[in-house]
Amino acid sequence: MVEIGKFNTLTVVKIVDFGVYLDGGERGEILMPKEYVPANCFPDDEVKAFVYFDSEDRIVATTEEPYVQVGEFACLKMVAGSPVGAFLDWGLRKDLLVPFREQREPMEEGRSYLVYAYFDQASDRIVASTKIDKFLDQVFPSYKPGQEVDILVARKTDLGYAVIVNNAHWGLIYDNEIFQALKIGQRRKAYIKRVREDEKIDLALQPAGYEKIEGLAGKILEKLKDYDGVLDLSDKSAPEEIYRLFECSKKNYKKALGTLLKQGLIEIGETEVRLLPNR
Repeated sequence: MVEIGKFNTLTVVKIVDFGVYLDGGERGEILMPKEYVPANCFPDDEVKAFVYFDSEDRIVATTEEPYVQVGEFACLKMVAGSPVGAFLDWGLRKDLLVPFREQREPMEEGRSYLVYAYFDQASDRIVASTKIDKFLDQVFPSYKPGQEVDILVARKTDLGYAVIVNNAHWGLIYDNEIFQALKIGQRRKAYIKRVREDEKIDLALQPAGYEKIEGLAGKILEKLKDYDGVLDLSDKSAPEEIYRLFECSKKNYKKALGTLLKQGLIEIGETEVRLLPNR
């Protein structure tokens, strides 16, 4: 069965001048316009395609990748208003609608919003909602400490950053445990610290043990945090430059970098040290 608003692997039924038709099962044959058809495509070939509705509400397929699929969250920019709601740019030819009933507050053109995309059975169309809470925390958060999860950075709070965990739960990363810049809408890996009795989830951007790094290696991590994850001081930098920033010898600096490198926390370039993006 074809899943609207998601990628499907579909079989080519026939080839026409303006594209190919794919087997959509109960939805019938689905057109993939010519500009999206892969090279050397023939009948009975299988094609991975995103299925959605075009501007005339016909089901079509594309090999373009949208910024969000049905069942996912994303930060998208409002590009136009209409009598039925707000339209968001989601990377496809037809924009994504947020009906007025799904707007937590009136939306403004040019601003980006955290939304959830879903298939509305009543209207038979893909829509989005800014009423995020009703799509989260519907099941008990059965995570284990140290478990790696996918997060979407949702918003800044007084305590740190609220994030969406595995497309299912709210979580929080505290300010004093953030060692690099985070951006709203950013996707990355994180690690479960604890699931509290009230079912709220605390997370860390680093695996367990990162926060225990002390001494010169710890100072280097703090500097990386101050400089948004990039430090213009490699293991090849001049000794006086190293001493000016850390008041240590080049030998000790290289040793501390080696400690961080072994733990998979940094990468060392010719002229800089970078905190790894998934750390």
